[in-house]
Amino acid sequence: MIDPPQQQIPGVYHRRVGDIVVTAISDGFLDGSMQVLRNISVDEATSILATSFRPARRTSVNAFLIHSAGRLALIDTGSGNYLLPTAGKVVANIRAAGVDPASIDTVILTHMHPDHSAGLADRNTGQRYFPNAELVMHEREPVHWFDDANMAKGTDREKRDFFQAGREQVTPYKDRWRLFKAGEVFPGVTAIPRPGHTPGHTTYMVSSGKEQLLIWADTVHVPEVQTARPEVCMDFDTDKGLAEESRRKTFDMVATDRLLVTGMHLHFPGFAHLVRDGAGYRLVPEVWQHAL
Repeated sequence: MIDPPQQQIPGVYHRRVGDIVVTAISDGFLDGSMQVLRNISVDEATSILATSFRPARRTSVNAFLIHSAGRLALIDTGSGNYLLPTAGKVVANIRAAGVDPASIDTVILTHMHPDHSAGLADRNTGQRYFPNAELVMHEREPVHWFDDANMAKGTDREKRDFFQAGREQVTPYKDRWRLFKAGEVFPGVTAIPRPGHTPGHTTYMVSSGKEQLLIWADTVHVPEVQTARPEVCMDFDTDKGLAEESRRKTFDMVATDRLLVTGMHLHFPGFAHLVRDGAGYRLVPEVWQHAL
């Protein structure tokens, strides 16, 4: 008798962009309430998800390895063991991809929320998971999250999961921070700040030859809803008006330039194009790429 598989294969997918190879790494997923969406009713948002055969808000959490110019970077680190047990799989999936975390020389953050930065170090010991990496992020991120006055304004959950977790995770790398405003942060990787979700929230353009890929970070959290209705924000956006403005700018650029895009909360592996659809937009997932 042959036993059926008991678990899914590792969440790893490679995509070539010119001479650069981008590897999508799944951190797992997070299930959450529809109550955190703003500028839309729960019934409306639920209906949009149901039309796409998605009965609830299940959020993929992705990170990306960047193999470029003989070097290796990781964009975002997943959630470690700060959130739900369905996530926190970045390091395991990096190893499943045949990569030693010690070989990663640069960790780049889109922002310091826990599903992006809480996989930097062991929560109990403070030991770095990426012992040889510098930590690269927008200069506004540590300024905001290390500000006690900002922290005092937060809810108990925000104080614990956003401010405290962020501080705990980036501090072990304090002697190797590299902060930026914009521009190239790694060979072939250019930072395009899109603030609003957080003060230093940043998207990254991967370019090689004539090919480009935009890693648009947290431009969307609920893809089907926020592409159709770009005004929809999340309760935890630090500046909802600016987050919507950044999202609309990103959508317009991606659709106009017919860019390949991926993101931290697009359904794994997340590579897609965006097309205009009425007053909103619609994602068209890329077909599986069989060859590198």
